[in-house]
Order: sequence, then C-alpha cells, then structure tokens
Amino acid sequence: MLLLKDIKQTSLALSMGLLVSFSALADNTVDEQNRAKFANQYQSWLATEEQSEREDMLAAYPASIILWAGSAYAKEYNSPRGHQFAVADVTHILRTGVSVEEGKKGLSASCWTCKTPDAPRLMNEMGVEGFSDANFADLGTEIKSVVYCSDCHQEGSEKLALPRPHAQDAMAKIKLPFDKQNTTMQGAQVCGQCHVTYYFQPERHDKVNIPWIFGSTADDIEKYYDTRRFYEWIHPISRTPILKARHPEFEHWSRSEHAEAGVTCITCHMPPATDAKGAEFTNHKVGNALDSFDSTCKACHSSQKTIEKTLQNHKKSIDAKAREVENLLVKAHFEAKAAWDAGATWPLMNDAIMGIRHSQWRWDFAMSSHGLYAHNPQEGHELLDRAIKQVTMARQLLAMVLKQLDVEKVDYPDVSTKQKAQAAIGFDEAAAKKDKQAFIKQQVDKYWDPVSKIGYNN
Repeated sequence: MLLLKDIKQTSLALSMGLLVSFSALADNTVDEQNRAKFANQYQSWLATEEQSEREDMLAAYPASIILWAGSAYAKEYNSPRGHQFAVADVTHILRTGVSVEEGKKGLSASCWTCKTPDAPRLMNEMGVEGFSDANFADLGTEIKSVVYCSDCHQEGSEKLALPRPHAQDAMAKIKLPFDKQNTTMQGAQVCGQCHVTYYFQPERHDKVNIPWIFGSTADDIEKYYDTRRFYEWIHPISRTPILKARHPEFEHWSRSEHAEAGVTCITCHMPPATDAKGAEFTNHKVGNALDSFDSTCKACHSSQKTIEKTLQNHKKSIDAKAREVENLLVKAHFEAKAAWDAGATWPLMNDAIMGIRHSQWRWDFAMSSHGLYAHNPQEGHELLDRAIKQVTMARQLLAMVLKQLDVEKVDYPDVSTKQKAQAAIGFDEAAAKKDKQAFIKQQVDKYWDPVSKIGYNN
C-alpha cells in the first residue's frame, strides 16, 4: 500500500529530478520494446497531441450551468481533446479543485482512473478502495504517463486487455465477460472501459462503479439509482436529488445499427493505415471517422457528402430538442425554488421534484455522450422527447403548487451567457481560477511529472 510518507518521498524525488519524466519513458525496457515493435502505432498515438482544440461547453450552452448548479460541472466543462492531454486537462480543470489540508478528505483519486495507466498500477499497489479513498491531488506525483499501450493491451503485446476493475465488473453484469468475447467485441470493450457512464460509489470509498445491475439503458440505470435512493448532489435551487451521466458512448453504441453490423469504435475511429513502406497498421490517433472515409465508411456508404448532410441534420434536430429541455428545466428549477420559498412541503413537491430529476437525467444521458448524432441519434431523440414530457408534467404540478401557495410571479434568471448563468448560481469563476493557478504553481509545476502540463507549457 502506498503510504503518505511514500507520496512525500516521491514529491521530493521529483523536485530533485530523480524520477523519469514522460519524455524519458524510452529508458523503460518494455516501453522501448513497444516503440520498436509497434513503431507506427506509437507514432500515430503521439499524433493525438495535434488534437489540441477544445470548446468551452458552458459558454456554448450556458443553461447547463443552472442544471448543474451545486456540482463541479458548473465550474468548467470542455469538449474532449486528444489522448495526450488526458492527464493535463484533468489536472488543470477547475472541476478537480486544489489540494486540501493533510488529513482532510478532498476529491477522490478515482478521477485519475481513466486518464493514465498509473491508475491500474496504483490500484494493484493500494487496493481498489485504498486508491479511491486517497485524495486526487495527493496522488498527483504518482502520475507519470498518459493513456498508453497498457491501458488497452497486455504488456508488450498487441493482445487486448481490460485492466480496470470497474470495467471487468460491468461487463460481467451484462453477461459480456471480456475473456469470452471475440476480438471485435473486446476492442469495443477496451474503449468502453472509459467511454462509459459511471459514478463514485460512496459506500465503497468512492470507487468507480458502472450502474448496470438492471441493464445499460437510461431507464435501467435510473431504476438502479432510484432503488438505491442515490443522488450525486442536492440541487441548491430546486432541492432536486440530481443524477449525473458521464459520456455514455459505449451504452449508446451497443444499441445502434453500427453495433448490430459489427462496426465498433475501432472500425471508425482507429482505421487501418499504411506506412511509407506499404505496411498496414491500426491508426492510434483516434480521430474523426469521416477524416478516413475511404477506409472506414466506404464499404457501407457510397457518399461522404450524404453522410455529412445526414449527421448535420441529426445534430440540428437533436440540439434543438436539447435547448428546449434545458429551457424548460431552468424554469422548473426556479419554479420549485419559488414554491419552497413560499412554504411548500415534501408531500406537495415530491412528484414534481422527481419529474425534474428524471427529465434532467435523460437530457444528461443524451447530451453528455460524445458523438450521439453519429452513434445513436434515434436513442437521442427518444431520450429528449421523454425528457420534454417529464419536465412539462413537473412544471404543471409545480404550477398547481404555486397557485395553492398564492405565488403569482416566479423570477427567472438571465442565462444567455456563461457569465450571467454563473452569477445566477453565485459562482465566482475569477476566484476559482486564482486558487487553481496558485495550486498549479505551488504543487504541479514543482513536484508533478511533465505529463501533467502537456498543452499548458507554452
């Protein structure tokens, strides 16, 4: 087990320059062999650093700040970047905060789980719950590499692996144990160990858990959460016990036409490529499928323009529904607040609050999934249509409660911009950024491996 003194010793070693940095991984024998044996794959993996652009999703969709009020997601939420940025982005984002005083509980180290192969290593050393019970910042000095070969392959081999315990458990729950699957499904599961929704299990020291006891649909997962009376946080405006979805790409894909046809994440996002000598290899840059149309899509689709137009139509229609749900939910949260302020009781409010909970869950399960427009647009529409019905019913119930309590006017905030929405929930972004930068300067820059600064050091 890794003890606090070990962490401090590691910090000291880093400050003295004794530990290998990410750029010096070639000193490791196994890694050196990987680079030589799988040179093309390695070079294409390095190219994920070219995928550096990202979008501020809170600025793009400020109403989501109100929906996520009371959680770290209302502080900062960006579109994903290339695998090379995984450690640096989770280090620098406002959601992960700063260090806490020794002996106090901060953000769980579980936040490292899918960012680095050091996470499975630490789980083996500390035990899964020992790892998750540690503080995120306290293990920062132990993180020396980013999403890498051993996250997906058995060490030194092209054979696929599923090193994360939460993924092994989840696949067993839905009767798809990794060792019983063919290579095609194993490839999808390897991606699905991280591109999947999850939560931190409070009774197990915040270890990562995938909630598939009843199945992997939004309805099944909701049933699991409702049965356990689980919530991520209590919404500070409406008092709703909120559920949070986290990029459920595997779930959406598993019910798609692509899945039925045996087309997986690997097929579209890691297509075969050819090097200068004519040797074929799997491209590990993990890019947009349409960038490699001829090798990914052409076998089934005759026209790239047709696919692009179809995807644009899916995106337009799904986005329109999502904005409608967000607008309705913002109003519902503040209507609930007005009711509580007027003296409402739980017997009066329960059905409306559950309507908000369930509607927001389906909105989140749709919109937190990267690539929904391509992966499973039909399910996206179904989720948002149901969310609209649920929040509409919740607002009708709230209207009855407000009338009963003689509330004639509800104050709705202006959420037209990120700044206005964050002001409405009382979040001081400037102060949070100041604290974060102090943490970066005093801890990360001094003691953490350079992998924690990729994309932030220029």
